[in-house]
Amino acid sequence: MDPEIARSLGMAGAAAAVSCAALGSAMGTGSAAISAVGAWKKCYAQERQAPFMLTVFIGAPLTQTIYGFILLTHLMGLVGEAPNSFAALLGAGIFGGFAMGFSSWFQGRTGGAASDALAETGKGFGYYLLAIGIVETVALFVMVFLMINITPEALSG
Repeated sequence: MDPEIARSLGMAGAAAAVSCAALGSAMGTGSAAISAVGAWKKCYAQERQAPFMLTVFIGAPLTQTIYGFILLTHLMGLVGEAPNSFAALLGAGIFGGFAMGFSSWFQGRTGGAASDALAETGKGFGYYLLAIGIVETVALFVMVFLMINITPEALSG
């Protein structure tokens, strides 16, 4: 394969890592925000104080975009070192990005449910945050496992 095409495909994999993770972050924050707005509306309708803490649930899925960027920089560093490994870099970026994106999306859905529960009961913030953190762990695992296993040594040998 032409070296320039191989390099471009490897770079596309790196770009896919952050793009797919960011897509999931957008879906996750959107899901959580929609639920938080509904929860705040219920509080206002009942003339109760709306909990500001719901913003934590809305923002939680944003971290996967950061993980996608970290993976992007790792993969970009490998593009020049292992030019014939474009398929591995492309696959790592696409599948790693999608895994982080899905983690973010479901983290937002969990945050949405947590928003409703916290606004209704005023209790359980720590437990809800724990559930959101467990869902986030998937994205961390994907990023770390890919960075540990997609190395110049692994790609060249």
